[in-house]
Amino acid sequence: MGKIAESELILNKRGAIYHLDVRPEELASTVITVGDPDRVKAVSKHFDKIEFELQHREFVTHTGTIGNKRISVVSTGIGPDNIDIVVNELDALVNIDFKTRTIKPQLSHLNIIRLGTSGSLQQNIPVDSFVATTHGLGIDNLLNYYRHDNNDEEMQIIQQFVAHTQISNNFSHPYISSAASGLLKHFVNGYHHGITVTCPGFYGPQGRVLRLGLTNPDLINRLTEFSFGIHKITNFEMETSAIYGLGKLLGHQCLSISTIVANRIKKEFSKDGDAAIETMIKKSLEIISTL
Repeated sequence: MGKIAESELILNKRGAIYHLDVRPEELASTVITVGDPDRVKAVSKHFDKIEFELQHREFVTHTGTIGNKRISVVSTGIGPDNIDIVVNELDALVNIDFKTRTIKPQLSHLNIIRLGTSGSLQQNIPVDSFVATTHGLGIDNLLNYYRHDNNDEEMQIIQQFVAHTQISNNFSHPYISSAASGLLKHFVNGYHHGITVTCPGFYGPQGRVLRLGLTNPDLINRLTEFSFGIHKITNFEMETSAIYGLGKLLGHQCLSISTIVANRIKKEFSKDGDAAIETMIKKSLEIISTL
């Protein structure tokens, strides 16, 4: 591949990638993503030192250190479309030479760890608990715009999922990607494990009814009932499968950690979600800072 055109790789006046407004030297090789821009400070307040604080639109980036570990925390905003921007731009920051606009001959690999919120789809995963996602299963269509392959287990999960939910009759074909095993193995004690379904919206796509009827009103029940061997769907949200899918294609190691703020089966919502999120951040940072 030759030189990447200005219309494809957009840099601003200070030589930073367009949406994130980050330059290569301002990014660490370990990246924590959060949806809420205000949650960036909730993470970086635990840093021993902050080197850079950057913001453009909903994308806020703080880079600093805990001990000798350099970490960046980046807000993505909500949804797989924003993840498409963030993951591609994170990759560009480490794997494209901005001066020559060419792909570097030696590629770098980021650790990308999402610290987010989610809704539980199992009675035994209560509000204020934490889920470490083994597989991101997308019904949002993003990865279908990219050439991608699956291993045998992933293909079998998708086939059984489509047969069980009959979801492909009304929606785009689901896709799936696995967590980085090298990261997942560190998040065991105090973390539930399971499949996370990523939706392209918060209301209808997640089975919520306000004034509009749903094309698949039984979707939540079908998601809760789904199993493949030891794998069950634990939760759903709006970013994980996109991070896993794009991260895998680009060669990065990805993991999603979620605080459960709602249990959709028991119809419960956290009484103090902020406290639960703070506990997740502190517990996860203790692990991340040692990786």
